[in-house]
Amino acid sequence: MMTSVDTDLMRVLADPLRLQIVTLLAKETLCSTHLIEETGAKQTNVSNHLRVLREAGVVETEPCGRYTYYRLKPDVIAQLAGQFADLAESARNAADNKRACP
Repeated sequence: MMTSVDTDLMRVLADPLRLQIVTLLAKETLCSTHLIEETGAKQTNVSNHLRVLREAGVVETEPCGRYTYYRLKPDVIAQLAGQFADLAESARNAADNKRACP
């Protein structure tokens, strides 16, 4: 049973705008223009966050003419969710474990 969580991925998803982008991409594949409209963020800001998400393996791209569409990679999110589920199960199993103070 794994009880550690991918801290690098947690840092990537901890940013509120990146989390908003991930939430939007969970519903549909979008281009950066759509994400700028939906989030109200500036183009350079959205592009920088998309780069971080791409480099972390959270999103993948699909070129479409002069636009690039972004798609969430659900397996990455599912893996993180599984790590948290393992952590919760470990906590349930350890509920009665208490280390004595010296």
